[in-house]
Amino acid sequence: MWTIIYLFAILTPMKNIKTETNIKCSLCQTPTDEFENEDILYYHCKGCEYIFKSPIYYSDFDTQKERYNLHQNSDESDGYIAYFQRFLDFVLPFVGTSKCNNALDFGCGVSSLLSKMLTQNGIECSYYDPIYHPNNYKNQKYQLIVSTEVFEHLHNPDETFGELLALLDDGGYLAIQTEFHPNDIEKFKKWYYHKDPTHIVFFTPKSFEVLASLFGAKVIGDNGKNMVVIQKDYRCK
Repeated sequence: MWTIIYLFAILTPMKNIKTETNIKCSLCQTPTDEFENEDILYYHCKGCEYIFKSPIYYSDFDTQKERYNLHQNSDESDGYIAYFQRFLDFVLPFVGTSKCNNALDFGCGVSSLLSKMLTQNGIECSYYDPIYHPNNYKNQKYQLIVSTEVFEHLHNPDETFGELLALLDDGGYLAIQTEFHPNDIEKFKKWYYHKDPTHIVFFTPKSFEVLASLFGAKVIGDNGKNMVVIQKDYRCK
């Protein structure tokens, strides 16, 4: 299980890392191709389609927090509510509210709106964020974990993925929202999502399929744009 210190560490900067050649994908260990865009070095895995910035471009913790503090999302905003409703409309049919009674919103940011909306749907939901709600960690199992606009910030998403699965009951669900990249380098360069300096890793549905398989889990659905639902296999430990 996690500790608060470990969760906090996933958002702290990596230091003293030199640019290397022939870097392998941190998800599937396939050799990557490198490319540059706007003076930033990226690595692209053709095996699982994962793209990540060189760690030398990762923002330090204070810079990340300053960026997150710019987010102006009100729990009363119709647009913000609709944003999460689209996520729930995709996720809940896979999960089934009658079979799921507890959840965790991992990396919720300042707001607990998604947690409240899940509770309104009959799923009691806790929420945790290492910056804004660091004391909300509970050492327990969940039937559903949701994580929206978090994975693109993680320095070690494979480690976080494994830790989240460890918090799930057997047969439980992990629902993630992060923009899927176009898997075309020239299109990627014109893509808006990587321009946020705190967005450092990028996925496609295939990336999550490969990642899930490494942990004995499986992707049971994606919307082809930015949402994916993964189920922990009953044999997954």
